[in-house]
Formats: sequence, C-alpha cells, structure tokens
Amino acid sequence: MVFDFLRNGRDETPAPAPEAKASATGRIVAHAHAGRVAWSARDTGSLTRAGFAGNPVGFRAVKLIAEAAAALPLVLQDETQRYAQHPLLSLITAPNLAQGKADLFEALYGHLLLAGDAYVEAVTEGNAGGLPVELHVLRSDRMRVVPGPDGWPVAYDYLVDGRRHRFDATGAVAPVCHIRAFHPQDDHYGLSPIQSAAQAVDVHNAASRWSKGLLDNAARPSGAIVWQGGDGQGAMSPEQFDRLRDEMESLHQGSRNAGRPMLLEGGLDWKPMGFSPSDMEFRQTKEAAAREIAVAFGVPPMLLGIPGEATFANYQEAHRAFYRLTVLPLATRVTATVGRWLSDWLGEAVELKPDLDQVPALSAERDAQWARVAGADFLSAAEKRRMLGLPDLPGEDDGE
Repeated sequence: MVFDFLRNGRDETPAPAPEAKASATGRIVAHAHAGRVAWSARDTGSLTRAGFAGNPVGFRAVKLIAEAAAALPLVLQDETQRYAQHPLLSLITAPNLAQGKADLFEALYGHLLLAGDAYVEAVTEGNAGGLPVELHVLRSDRMRVVPGPDGWPVAYDYLVDGRRHRFDATGAVAPVCHIRAFHPQDDHYGLSPIQSAAQAVDVHNAASRWSKGLLDNAARPSGAIVWQGGDGQGAMSPEQFDRLRDEMESLHQGSRNAGRPMLLEGGLDWKPMGFSPSDMEFRQTKEAAAREIAVAFGVPPMLLGIPGEATFANYQEAHRAFYRLTVLPLATRVTATVGRWLSDWLGEAVELKPDLDQVPALSAERDAQWARVAGADFLSAAEKRRMLGLPDLPGEDDGE
C-alpha cells in the first residue's frame, strides 16, 4: 500500500493490515516438532522403495507371501458341481498376452501387501457380452478413488505423467475390481502391513547404513584429529588443513584401507569418539527390527532366516502356520472377491477359491480331516461332502 501511494501520488492512508488468526495450539505444535526423530515418508512410493526395494526382510516377506498365494491351485464351483473346464477358469489361466495366472495373482498380492489396495482392470473391447477378454493388474500408487455424493465410489482415476484415465463405476458391473485391506480410519483405501512396519523398516535400514559406514571407515568408530600446535605454530594453515583432509580421504577411508597405520605429524593427535557396536547393542537392535517386519507381514521369522530356534520340527510348524494363518486367509479373500466380480460379468453365481486338498503344507491336516469325516458313520454322504467343502452330487440328499 505504501508503494502504491508513492507511485500514484494519491494521498491515501494505507489500510490496516488484516488481523492475523493464530491457533491457540500453534506454539505447542511448532515446539513439538523441534528435534523429533526423522522418519521416512509414509506414502506408498516411499514405503515401497524403503521397505521392499531397499530392505531384504521386507522384500523376502512380500515375495514369500505373494508367490505362495499365487501358486495355490484354484477351483471353481457352484451349488451343484465343481468345474474342470469353464470360461472363467480359462480367463484366469491366461488373463492377458503377457501374464499367466501366477504372474497376475503375484502382482495382485504384491500390491495389496505394499499399498493396502489392489486393482484389476477388465478389458472388454471386441466382446459383445459375458466375461472380459483380458485382465490386467493396475498400479495402486497411480489409482485414485472418486467418491460420489453418498460416499460410495462412482469412478476410478488412473494417473500417469499428468494424464488421467477415468473408469466409470456407475454401471451394472464396475470395470475395475478394487480389493482393499482393512483400514479402521479410511473409507476408500486399505492399510498395508508395510505401513505398520514402517518404523521397524527405518531402524533396519539405518542399521545397515551404519554398518556400511563403519566398514568404509576401517571398521572402527569415527574419531577426531586434534591440532595441538607444533614448533611454535599457532592455528593450522589452510594449506595444511586441505592436505590433511585429502590424505585422510584417500589413504585412511574405505574398506581397502582397513588397518593401514596413520602417520601424524608434530602437533596432531588422534582422539577416538563414538560408541562401539557392543555398546549400542547393534546386532540385537537390527534383529529386533527384522522380527517386527516379519510379524507385521505374518511370516514366521525363521522362514526369513532371522536367527532363532530353527529345528526341523519347529520349521515344519512354522511352515504350516504360515500357510494356515497368512497365505490361505489372504488367498481366500482375494479369490472370492475376484470370483464374485467375474460372476457379475458372467451372470452366473460361481465361487472361486483355493483347493486345500492340493496344498502340500496342509497335507497332514487334510489327511486327518478326511479320516475323521470318513469315520463319522452318523453323517450322510451329502453331509460329509459339505464338511469337506465339496458340492452335492446330482440326486444326492441328506437321507442317503
């Protein structure tokens, strides 16, 4: 306002500045952020880079779950029969030209574990009706849910390099199948295991970087070179400082210089600084962080090579628990959602689920269940089939 007055030559009194509104808790919030621990970003891209691409424990946990779940044999059945051949099974077996069933479902499970959301696109070009001609898994970090006035999704936006493609979800069947993990505080997006394990991932990655830095500095803690003056000299000259720094970087840093003796001229003294690895409980801290990451994903630590009890019996139990508590619940929920979505396209009520009889890790449990059901003489054949998850045979009733 003062500059306008000088430029225009008008005798105007500057208007008072608008009253600034400040939150009563502003100073508290600003003070609380000072000196806090610097954690990594919590968006999907940053978590994927830090917890999957940059962390061996997270990478192996996701690959172990996704590959095991994608390798499960699937069965398709309705109320009357189990299908050996069906158009839906053919589509699942060869979903597109670049992927097979295992590739498609591995990508689907991987996105669900890393982002909490997974999306499958139905390609219907050239198809007059019925099932889609192709299925594609879309990247979760590029998808945005568009809610309607009532809060339910009406569209899905896929964003790539500033371009947007919108999938309209207001039709009878949505062109995108959205599978999301449970999130108690979000209506449209799921909560991934890696978000819960984000702090453990930061600790584990920081421990790895600390170990690498320790090796680069001859596997000993950092120290300080103290100038005490020599031959009546005062402070170190700039030329002496630069020469000393260059010699330290070229002759005494890096793993190839480990153990090389240091030659100090007059007036220089070496003072070690920092804590030793034993003082920091470095190894225990890193193993604890690795266990937290494994627990968040539901993978027994011994399956990831984390130190602990690993006898043959314990490994068998861990392998069985891994399938029973992690792989099967995930695969059952995902395949049921995909099967129901494809049933809407097909116009038939069919069920897609894992075939538990063909899971080697559960063979002992299935043998025991078959023996118990076969020995139950008070059950009819139809009741026994239902207990085993099999459809009724034609003409079979509970009285037979």
